[in-house]
Amino acid sequence: MFRNLLNTLPYQEQCHTSVLDRLILFMSVMIILSLSGCDGEEPIDEPDNQSAKIRISFSHLIDDQPIDFDTLKYVNEAGNPYMVNEIQYFISDVTLFRNDGFARIIDDWKDIHYVDTDLPATQTWEVYDKIEPGTYDSIAFTFGIVPEKNISFMFVNPPEKDMFWPEYLGGGYHYMKLNGKWLPEGQTVQTIPFDFHLGRGQVYFSYPDSITGFIDNQFNVSLPASGFHLNSGETKEIEMIMHVEKWFKDPHVYDHDVFGGYIMQNQEAMLMVKENGHNVFTVKIKD
Repeated sequence: MFRNLLNTLPYQEQCHTSVLDRLILFMSVMIILSLSGCDGEEPIDEPDNQSAKIRISFSHLIDDQPIDFDTLKYVNEAGNPYMVNEIQYFISDVTLFRNDGFARIIDDWKDIHYVDTDLPATQTWEVYDKIEPGTYDSIAFTFGIVPEKNISFMFVNPPEKDMFWPEYLGGGYHYMKLNGKWLPEGQTVQTIPFDFHLGRGQVYFSYPDSITGFIDNQFNVSLPASGFHLNSGETKEIEMIMHVEKWFKDPHVYDHDVFGGYIMQNQEAMLMVKENGHNVFTVKIKD
């Protein structure tokens, strides 16, 4: 109708109206683009001299040395010669405890972070949250994902979506995949792959078909000697270090010859992994 009315106007008025019409159209398009342009992108961090930031990096050691992946050179507490091929895991709900009792949970942009030894970009977490300055006594986090957040299909893109835990075994996602190979007792050459995986366990009426319930094996990690002071405008560098050999030694001596190469349906083995995880991580605060 607007176009029909426009055609009845004198030529000069049509020209002025056409210009106005185009201007309105241009402004409408610009508004739409400005609203849609941020969809799916991380928020832009505005400078703020009244708060501070943290950057978390992840490293992985065996016997206090960087791992030589794909190399049969390590021996665990049970005497199993082994190699590590890759490590993939989630940490979540990182919490900073300040000396005045204030607890700051990292969750402004994301509360779950994925780490992969094959993907260097995942080994640094540029935390978006603006952190309140002050003195913090300690750092804690959840290894894995708490049950209420560990929801199947919430990750739609790799690599996170490839951490799925089978629905019939409880669904959600792996907390960790530590994949490697070990040399069984009596063998001198032929290694066997192991999938040292942690996730939801199962309660069986009869193995392996009659599952009557599930057990969540995520656990809380309180990092020793993790206090630090945070000044306004500062970015604090925090390195979280996984000591891989500790997964196999304390309080349980984990034996690949006993548990074999696949433990996703073995709650006894996964409970040992969970309980051995209490001192797997240390932290280094960089000045």
